[in-house]
Amino acid sequence: MLVYGGADYVVCTVDLAQYALRMFLQDSEGKPYGSLARLADSPEGHNIVFAMNGGMYGTDRMPVGLYVENGRMIKAANTASGSGNFHLKPNGIFYASGENAGVIETGRYLAARPHAEIATQSGPMLVIDGRIHPGFSQDSASRKLRNGVGVRDGRIVLFAISDSPVTFMEFAHLFKDALGCRDALFLDGSVSSLYAPSLGRLDGFAPVGPIIGAAERRREVH
Repeated sequence: MLVYGGADYVVCTVDLAQYALRMFLQDSEGKPYGSLARLADSPEGHNIVFAMNGGMYGTDRMPVGLYVENGRMIKAANTASGSGNFHLKPNGIFYASGENAGVIETGRYLAARPHAEIATQSGPMLVIDGRIHPGFSQDSASRKLRNGVGVRDGRIVLFAISDSPVTFMEFAHLFKDALGCRDALFLDGSVSSLYAPSLGRLDGFAPVGPIIGAAERRREVH
């Protein structure tokens, strides 16, 4: 738990040297998981020590932007313009491969093409190269439960979820100033959900689409 700027947050820190991240979208029958509880109860979710809704989706629970799972691109990047948070440019992509991870603006990701075992596109970016997203207003009255992700030192991934409604500006400052992330990405709001068995927490809010989960890495014994 973390109190910052008068708001309550839960921050889950994932060291990729100890934990592996995975994306989850559909079960073995091709049906969207739709909730953290369904994932936790599935064979694929039994080893998960943490999970969070991981990106925006349509009415069919399918991602609206880039989605990579187990090294396979299931949905291509979305560079279209439009309304809503996803299209509040710049938006961005969270990706991870082995013990490395990053958050990067979508156009830069497409130019660099980093190797990604998992990736999810969402928007807007919260922090870009150490600066707050230019579209955020200090005077915004839009307060919602929100969750997002940032990366430190290339392998420390920080997932945060607010337990009280916050603005984009407040949420961005959490990542920039309290968590020390030079780049951070908004994952979603209102449906923000967390599965953290060590905290006895399993949120059951509205159905979700893509899910990010972490499991302890298996070490070979010699």
